[in-house]
Amino acid sequence: ESGVNDLITPCHEYKSFAIAAELNKNQLQSKFASEVIRFASACMNIRTNGTIHFGIADSIEDRGHKHGQIIGIKVKEREHYVDALDYIEKCFCEDLQETARKCIHPPVFVEVVSKDTQEQRFVVEVDIEPTSSLVKDKLFEVYLPKYNEGSHKVTLTKDRALYQRLGAKSELVKHNNLATFIQGLKDRDTQREKAELSSAEVHTQIPQNLGRKLSILLNDGKSYMDDSLRYILVTNRCEKDNLNYINFLMHLNIFCVFDFDENSNISGLYSKYKEHHATRSYFLQDFSNEGKTGNPPAQKHLSPFDQTSWIFCNGRSDFLGDEKPCDENTWIRTKKKYLKKAVTRICDEILPKGSFIVLFLLLSPVQKPLVDAFQEFYTEMNGTEYIVCIAESRENYEKWAHLAQVSCSIQMLEQCSVVGMKLSHVDATIQAMLPSTAQPRHLPVFMRGLCTLPSLEEEKLFSLEILCVDQCDEIKLDLLTEKEIQEIEQNFYRGKKIIWENLWLADKRLCGEIIEREACKDASKLLDDILRGREFNYSVAKLKIFHHPGSGGSTIARQVLWKRRKDLRCAVIKASYPPVTVCEHALAFRDYEEKDISCCLPVLLLIEDYDEDYLEELRTELMDAVATRKTNSPRPYFILLCCRRSNDPARLCKASPLDTVAVTHKLTDSEKILFKTKLEKLKQKDTKLEFILTFVLMCEEFNATYVRDFVEHILQDIDRSSRDTCLMRYVALLNFYVPNSYVSLSHCEAFLGLGVYTERKSRAYDFKSHLSEQARIIFIELKESTSYISSVQIIHCLVAREILHQLSGNEPQSQLAMTLLQEKTLFENRFGQEEFIKFIRDLFIRRDKRSRGDSTDTLFSPFIEHVCKAEGCEKAIAVLKAAYELIGKDAFFAQQLARLHYNNEKFKEAEYWAGVAKFHSPDDSYILDTEGQVYR
Repeated sequence: ESGVNDLITPCHEYKSFAIAAELNKNQLQSKFASEVIRFASACMNIRTNGTIHFGIADSIEDRGHKHGQIIGIKVKEREHYVDALDYIEKCFCEDLQETARKCIHPPVFVEVVSKDTQEQRFVVEVDIEPTSSLVKDKLFEVYLPKYNEGSHKVTLTKDRALYQRLGAKSELVKHNNLATFIQGLKDRDTQREKAELSSAEVHTQIPQNLGRKLSILLNDGKSYMDDSLRYILVTNRCEKDNLNYINFLMHLNIFCVFDFDENSNISGLYSKYKEHHATRSYFLQDFSNEGKTGNPPAQKHLSPFDQTSWIFCNGRSDFLGDEKPCDENTWIRTKKKYLKKAVTRICDEILPKGSFIVLFLLLSPVQKPLVDAFQEFYTEMNGTEYIVCIAESRENYEKWAHLAQVSCSIQMLEQCSVVGMKLSHVDATIQAMLPSTAQPRHLPVFMRGLCTLPSLEEEKLFSLEILCVDQCDEIKLDLLTEKEIQEIEQNFYRGKKIIWENLWLADKRLCGEIIEREACKDASKLLDDILRGREFNYSVAKLKIFHHPGSGGSTIARQVLWKRRKDLRCAVIKASYPPVTVCEHALAFRDYEEKDISCCLPVLLLIEDYDEDYLEELRTELMDAVATRKTNSPRPYFILLCCRRSNDPARLCKASPLDTVAVTHKLTDSEKILFKTKLEKLKQKDTKLEFILTFVLMCEEFNATYVRDFVEHILQDIDRSSRDTCLMRYVALLNFYVPNSYVSLSHCEAFLGLGVYTERKSRAYDFKSHLSEQARIIFIELKESTSYISSVQIIHCLVAREILHQLSGNEPQSQLAMTLLQEKTLFENRFGQEEFIKFIRDLFIRRDKRSRGDSTDTLFSPFIEHVCKAEGCEKAIAVLKAAYELIGKDAFFAQQLARLHYNNEKFKEAEYWAGVAKFHSPDDSYILDTEGQVYR
């Protein structure tokens, strides 16, 4: 436990809470709320951050343990602790309740492990953060809740009390000290403001934005390259390894090059440049007016419209023509004289001031002649306004700066220099600014520039769908028709998952903006907190988005990635690959082209509709991989953005509010205005409603009556006996009961008798043209991102439910499932068969689980439970038996039959089916447990 330190570092208070944790709900909540509110008000009155810990021994409550010993408490229901803070509204004055809510953070549950027991225990922590903007000029008097053992009711203390932190305790402000305490309020507010300002400096290595600095310096303030500027390049020896990273020079409008490489006329940079451009070459002595040749070639040919002039500033061979050999000092003076003449000739006679930039490219250790060149240009140009220096090696730069400070200050040199950026990043950053139509893909780097991601390197990371800085920029706008743009936009509003092209087109103002729901802003704020290390200090952090089906959760997740693609490395995980592969690729993705792997940008990885076991295995793999590196970083290495459908997202968010966002069908008032405005704009484009069905339903918040009437209107005059109507019912059955299910396009075509579909052949028919008008409106075609299977879905699962209801008539759903099981064309079609069989298995076996975000825990699959309730257990048994026979006599179907029988007290049959399941899988623990349940 600790007292007040610097107001920002939290003071700590411990509570054993071992006895209270075992009490009933009302007793527990009143005790928990009393301790939190007393501690919180004390912290808020002193203006200090604080944390109160429940499950840590204190000197008063628990004499069986040492003070400060972690003992943990049993947590029966997390909601009891979260809901206990509702006492805030009762204990604080009305005008302080909102402030208190913002200062008192929701409980955090930290699991603790004991060597002596396997019992799950937690330390429950509540953080208090009284920011100056919230608490300024306010005093926080409180009532405290107390449980009355006689009446079994919770009452509040009779009088309001004022608490303060004194040492490591929360104490009452005594009456005779009250006036002094109130008078000190302004001083405490001032101290808090100062503390916040001093702590605002983030104690992490935040690099300069060298990418932006390079862009601004090199383009005279513009963010793109054009032909308005010429460049004078001054450089030294280019090492062989660096020759691959100076390609940007081939695209600059270079007027001349001062080359201080002693071998440049036979190798290196000169040779590479000469391959791409015609050049005229000179030696410095060409600028002498004293030679035998009369007027030098420089005066004759050096002009802004000729080929690049390459001026060799190397060696002494033939430097003075036929003159007598001279001593070293004379040679240096002569060389400087010719250098001065060359610089004067270019800057005074040929290029107007402001039309060119002098680029010093320090590729190797610096010698004095290169610095002489800087001094001549600095003098001739009256400063460094049009001088830029690029050096990957800080050692090379510091030697150059030390020598060059004779001409100007170190501060001025720093302002015009880009130091420490890898040459490959310089190359990629500059090339990304070029008006080229065939740009490579780029990733952000730690030094805030870019690196190139070649196709070959990207293909090595095949378990990741990588989102680049310039995603979609390869699309040629002049070849993109209005019809194609309209189709991309309509596909999204009709129900297809958002694609990067949607966001790119919106950014380019080529289609309407995409609405950003408030949950997207919440997710972005939580991501910022994670990156700042405020709430979590994990090497692998999690940010969760739980969403109602069709409420836009996937769109929000991709909007978050899209907005952060320039300052984080972003990718979507293809969960069809094992966690160990994804981990390997994620590490390679993080480290790719970085100079120091201990200083890299965090990687934001989106994983959708995941299995919890898969996610935890992946997180463990990543954490273990990071741990082996033994490097400490205040920011996480990886952030897993976990996006999953849920029937009760609000409950899941409430259980873990610091890292979870809930997305529901319910719109806020401000969102309603945005959606209404967007719908009007779409209508003004003469967009038919069938092209934006899902968006229309979203605008109506998926109101049950609206969905029912909507489907009823669409299904008017449908031919119920047609093949495509039958297909519609099968797809609706799967889509309603099995999340994320689909039927491959190949299966649909086989069912409709349209022949075999392959991607390689040009299609001889249009699939949609063989559907009824109703089916064309209801179906949407998708391409699954991991298996690349083209598939068909109902536009929304709630629409699927209504179709199932309205098209079934008097036919029970068990009969529809029976008919589906008899469809040989569907079960025998080989393309996409594995996915189809999986969805059929899920229809009969997959149970709802609250831990997975479902509203309830079910004993059987929702479909089987529906049949039991609506038609009786005999029908459920019959359809399960049929599935067992037709889907390869699966052990788990037999297990479900055993469970279904014993839950309906048919014990002999249950024993038989448990035996069948055990025969197929004799060592499976779940099946053995089922057998045990039968005998029990």
